[in-house]
Amino acid sequence: MKKKFLFLLLLPGLLFLTIFMVVPILLTIGSTFFDKGTFTLGGYLNFFKDPYFLKIVWTTLRVSLVTTLCCILLGFPVAYFISKQSPRQKAIFLALAIFPLLTSSVVRSFSWMIILGKKGLLNNALMAIGIIQEPLDILYTPAAMMIGLLHLFLPLIIITLVGVLENIDPDLIKAAESLGANRFTAFVKVIVPLSVPGLIIGSILVFVGSLTAYTTPALLGGKQRVISTFLYQNAITLNDWYLASVIAVIMIVITFVVIALMNKLATKLNPKG
Repeated sequence: MKKKFLFLLLLPGLLFLTIFMVVPILLTIGSTFFDKGTFTLGGYLNFFKDPYFLKIVWTTLRVSLVTTLCCILLGFPVAYFISKQSPRQKAIFLALAIFPLLTSSVVRSFSWMIILGKKGLLNNALMAIGIIQEPLDILYTPAAMMIGLLHLFLPLIIITLVGVLENIDPDLIKAAESLGANRFTAFVKVIVPLSVPGLIIGSILVFVGSLTAYTTPALLGGKQRVISTFLYQNAITLNDWYLASVIAVIMIVITFVVIALMNKLATKLNPKG
């Protein structure tokens, strides 16, 4: 009886997700296989035959993967440092890590436009020092999008990793050192494998967020198109809802494929995890 009662508690949430998420997604997917009442795969065939569309997919994947990798490389040391602090210091550092999330992505993107522009703070500083003679073209490039997305999603991977790293028993490092491993080897052989679950969860959050982000790529990418901005352009500007639906389905498929690959990688790196 208790189990049935607990199941009833799930019904409101399940109904909400089914009506407002599952059903619209299924309708969107179904609409891509019918054009003027007839079954067709023409939308997908035309998409993958067009070099311009494929370039957009490649740019999106490259930006998302590089952003995810940079978040891991920058976030792991910070998370490890925070996890080794006292509870009071840990709370302070976590608050500082979370603080950027309280600022709108629009505000942060405009800030980066001021920093990365041809007459922005970065170019002015580099030219004043004498490192460069002409302003660098950083704004409205994939690199600018990566910088903005890195700033946007780095706190997520730090928070995720701290939760995993603080639960790793420090005696494991001492045990590895007692068996002849130096601190670096112990870190690579013990800490990294045990932190794989947090790495995978954080990487999925960053990758999916980067893949579907609109505001940051739209403001920092300029004419550089990614899937999200291309979808918006077709749906709102060109009013081509059929192609927009095809793009949305492709985005969903890419997301699930990458998540599956990351989970498979996690299983290989940490079979017992």
